[in-house]
Amino acid sequence: MPGGCSDSRTDADDRPLQAFLLGTLALDAAVALQRRLVYEVASGGTPSVIVCDHPPGISIGREGSRGHIRPSPEALAARRWPVTWVSRGGGCLLHLPGQVACYPILPLQDLGTTPGRYIDTLNRVAAETVRAFGARCEPTTGEAGVRVAGRRIAHVGVCVRDWVSSFGIVMNVTPDLEPFRDVRCDGDPVPMTSLQRESPARVRVTGVRQSLLEGVARRFGFTRVSVFHHHPTFLPKPTRHAFAPRSR
Repeated sequence: MPGGCSDSRTDADDRPLQAFLLGTLALDAAVALQRRLVYEVASGGTPSVIVCDHPPGISIGREGSRGHIRPSPEALAARRWPVTWVSRGGGCLLHLPGQVACYPILPLQDLGTTPGRYIDTLNRVAAETVRAFGARCEPTTGEAGVRVAGRRIAHVGVCVRDWVSSFGIVMNVTPDLEPFRDVRCDGDPVPMTSLQRESPARVRVTGVRQSLLEGVARRFGFTRVSVFHHHPTFLPKPTRHAFAPRSR
């Protein structure tokens, strides 16, 4: 599997990937869920991926700074944009409707990869999705995230604890781009762009969710994906039978 990490997996390691498609999820709730899943995966539980979006707000990663946010605290409060400091890599990120967040919770050692190679693989997953919708993304070697025509279209930032990943990809699909002028996402002075702006094809959020999920499964060698449409606390059984990701 070119560019993936499945070659290092053993035949005995045939666990499925469980995918939680959760719709809109508050950022603090997403952080708490990832923390729980990291603990479970580190203890031998099933690798997981969360696909969701977040209400308007700003997260700040390890390389971020309050100086990258133009509005004052009073203006942020008036817009109802909470600011949350998180443990992922990368800088500031503005969360808006029309984005897709894809957070794989994966045991990196079991997959035979390192944090650096893992980030490179997430870059490839994001780039493949951008290209699938007809946009031309630029090479991402040495940089986390994906750009189109010089503007970032997807943020990639991860946290690795006990060799288990969290956070991941946030892609702009159909968000309002004007607010990005007020936040230097990942410290970039150039505002982010979106698939809707850059793609000649019709772009649907549901299609991007599916593409990212299948890309994660394929790149990391999972042949079975069990899909859930509710928070794992409330639904112990998958709402869809396991499926095999499409090959490309």
